[in-house]
Amino acid sequence: MKIALFGYGKMGKEIESYAISRGHEIPVKITSSTPKESADFSQIDLIIEFSKPTCVVENIKFAFDLGIPIVVGTTGWYEQLDEIKSTCIQKKGCLMYGTNFSIGVNVFFALNQYLAKIMRDIEGYNVSILETHHTEKLDAPSGTGISLAEQILASNSRYFNWKNVPPSELANENELSLASLRLANVPGTHEVTYSSVIDDIEIKHTAHSRKGFAQGSILAAEWLFGKSGIFTVQDFLKF
Repeated sequence: MKIALFGYGKMGKEIESYAISRGHEIPVKITSSTPKESADFSQIDLIIEFSKPTCVVENIKFAFDLGIPIVVGTTGWYEQLDEIKSTCIQKKGCLMYGTNFSIGVNVFFALNQYLAKIMRDIEGYNVSILETHHTEKLDAPSGTGISLAEQILASNSRYFNWKNVPPSELANENELSLASLRLANVPGTHEVTYSSVIDDIEIKHTAHSRKGFAQGSILAAEWLFGKSGIFTVQDFLKF
């Protein structure tokens, strides 16, 4: 495939490296200094979007107008998801989106859902989530953290919402703590902890680099190529 990258920072460079290793080409790279309007998309088969939350909706619509499938790994824009879905249907576009394209993280999602179902009827445990990322990440909490929280809320009627604060700052025991840390050189760590006076039960995913996200986005792009409609990472992985 000939792939256009929207966003060519550290993540974009990892995607480029993995794409080339699988025989793809990256003839178009869109950055703040290389606007998409000046690029040639006539030979592009697919767009991968890892730019900024403030740009992503415009970039998705741009792909729809061109009739080019787009894989979106950027998070922080989901309040406009219904609008994008409607536009995709109207324009007969092709979209795949996800809070995290790492295969390991999606295995972690499956474990989180399974554990949440086990723990929902066991008394004495308080669950909390901690997500840690690099200081360059613009949104907090992370999209992955939100996915983990929403999975727990769907399985445990004790909690009615989540808040982006540490457990000590919660005002209500029926709220779920989804805390965020921003530290230098941390690709991404997510921890789910069920804590009681007797013991703690923890599951954790630690990314060692951005390579897992790059790998997942390219494998997803290969799966998406030739399709039409709206898809998520879970449609591709089928966990």
